[in-house]
Amino acid sequence: MPIPDYQTLMRPLLQLAANGQEHKLRDATLTLAEQFKLSEAERTAILPSGTQSVFGNRVGWARSYLKQAGALYSPRRGCFVITQRGRQLLDANPHSIRIATLAAFPEFQAFKNRRHPTKTESEQTLDMDSDIIFDDTPEDILASAHRLLCRNLEQEVLETVKEASPTFFEKLVVDLLIKMGYGGNRQDAGRAIGKSGDGGIDGIINEDRLGVDVLYIQAKRWEATVGRPEIQKFAGALQGQRAKKGIFMTTSNFSREAKEYARSIDSRIILIDGEKLAALMVEYNVGVSVVEYYEVKKVDTDYFESG
Repeated sequence: MPIPDYQTLMRPLLQLAANGQEHKLRDATLTLAEQFKLSEAERTAILPSGTQSVFGNRVGWARSYLKQAGALYSPRRGCFVITQRGRQLLDANPHSIRIATLAAFPEFQAFKNRRHPTKTESEQTLDMDSDIIFDDTPEDILASAHRLLCRNLEQEVLETVKEASPTFFEKLVVDLLIKMGYGGNRQDAGRAIGKSGDGGIDGIINEDRLGVDVLYIQAKRWEATVGRPEIQKFAGALQGQRAKKGIFMTTSNFSREAKEYARSIDSRIILIDGEKLAALMVEYNVGVSVVEYYEVKKVDTDYFESG
């Protein structure tokens, strides 16, 4: 099942606290993961920032909003206890608890007003009646916006690469592989590219900085689908070099037969189509530049515990 959003988690989290005992957020996260029958992959899925699990983040925000509404309180860091208001919420036996539910409480209204101090009272009330802003956690919203920006950028990058010359495309492939940790340095890679002269191979690059092993490269700036014959030709060229590893990059895509053939042979041939190529270029900052940074901060617990 998909990882539940934080609003779906609010009622189960409040029910977990209904026994009146103090609960650790860490333990509650594990209990809810069991309750929702999350797979190991779903439990360990990490936010794009790499700092926290997606599920743990959503449980944390569920607790945070319940606290803002006065349904929970924290006697100490990382723990929570149900309040009388929380019990009243559960006694009403709601099918679910959402932001619109919490909007009835003045403490949550005050919290929301602090978030948007420039809005008028009517605008804040209208906003409170809508779940649009609160459907995802702030981290989810950032991640979603980042994915959208990346997808648009990748499409623009690929269109630009397709307009470049075949020679420039071969250079681009080497630049990308160097950024990914292959080839040692640009000078060494530059001497390697295009020197094989063997049909089906466009270049050779060190797999590691010491040159213990090498990778053979085929780079095709194509619009048409790359079929099985092209992969067979590349595989044959690898055999001629007694090589076992190769990378075939293209600006287009690969046919199903080409992919199946690459999987069936002894040589290890990695197929990188246009979409994957553009994604790697964006990830490793090849042909793109950073125009904006956003800092996401959290409380430095070491600072407060040091004295």
